[in-house]
Amino acid sequence: MLEVSTVDLGNLIPAIIALFIIVDPIGNIPIFIGLTEKIEPAQRRRVFNVATLVGFVLLLFFAFLGQEVLSIFGLSIYAFQIAGGLLLLIISVKILVSEYTHDSVGSPESLGAVPIAMPLLVGPGAITTTIFNLQTYGILISILAVLIVLSVTWVILRFINEIYRFLGKTGALVIARVMALLLAAIAIQYILTGISHFMNIA
Repeated sequence: MLEVSTVDLGNLIPAIIALFIIVDPIGNIPIFIGLTEKIEPAQRRRVFNVATLVGFVLLLFFAFLGQEVLSIFGLSIYAFQIAGGLLLLIISVKILVSEYTHDSVGSPESLGAVPIAMPLLVGPGAITTTIFNLQTYGILISILAVLIVLSVTWVILRFINEIYRFLGKTGALVIARVMALLLAAIAIQYILTGISHFMNIA
């Protein structure tokens, strides 16, 4: 029994680390602040609660059925990567040249679902990593990794108001714009990776 637990722990740690790096809630903090800078603190908490819940459900869904869903629609993970990259690119451009905030969406819940939960937290990379964890470590490790990473993400987002006050409005705005530029670069890399795959097999 001890040996099995040790092996499971040895699989769980790399699964958690890989997923946490891809979800990257700490690195995305300036973008989250930029997206919610016009929202009251209480509403901001609702946005992040919804984002965490939606992210958890999405990752669990893809942990169980991701490969099957892509197969049903005849899609590859690379096509999904291109689509996610395009969406991220649109979001980053809106942050850079205008103000992609709560005013442009219907409700805190919709902002929490898109774009914070999907594709910022749960993008092509997180979905691919979850499917990889499932195939490599099994369903139990995959589910535990999703649960732990999203729980840590919720804790980080829970204190984002304090982080926002520490940075100040100007500091948060500047950092959010810089991170939006990096997000655009990441989006383009997603797109190029997907396109290069299809060019190689053509």
